[in-house]
Amino acid sequence: MTMLTESLNYLDMEGQVFPIVSVDEYAAKMGSDKDIVTVSFMTRSKLVAEDLVTWFERGYEYILDASISEGELEPNKWLVFVEMERRSWVARRLIGLIRDLETLTGIPVNDYTLNIDAEEYPLEIDIMKQKMILNPAKYEVEKEEEVEKVEAELNEMRNQAGLDHKESDTPKDEYIKNIQAIAGL
Repeated sequence: MTMLTESLNYLDMEGQVFPIVSVDEYAAKMGSDKDIVTVSFMTRSKLVAEDLVTWFERGYEYILDASISEGELEPNKWLVFVEMERRSWVARRLIGLIRDLETLTGIPVNDYTLNIDAEEYPLEIDIMKQKMILNPAKYEVEKEEEVEKVEAELNEMRNQAGLDHKESDTPKDEYIKNIQAIAGL
């Protein structure tokens, strides 16, 4: 009996993966955004995206899930999503993942760009630790602050337009309220 095996070989994805990594641009499927970091990669074909998903899911126990976009973003552009727990080790593991990916793509870590909140940075561990939110509690606080800032800006526009001021309807988490009370905020 002949057994058919298929695997990825050295540089099988050369010229097929874009050297950009986006962090938390998309919502998590495996849980709450505060608990899950979503990293996305872009490929030039659906087949490469599918192979990359398989490679991520089979090769890394810390990857909770990997999947591809439902369709092309634009011609010849597919997204691959990778989800990991939001922990302090994410930056280090992401660098290791991309180092391993170099065997398939030929793209060294230094050639990648990191995209966080529509800003681009070099893919370096110190920058990732500064720019990525790697703590679930901090994620909740920062996202709530963003919502409050947007609501304040909208209320300023309402005031300028002569409209009534709107109170925030975003419920505050008890844990966050307690931290803010302790911090005197």
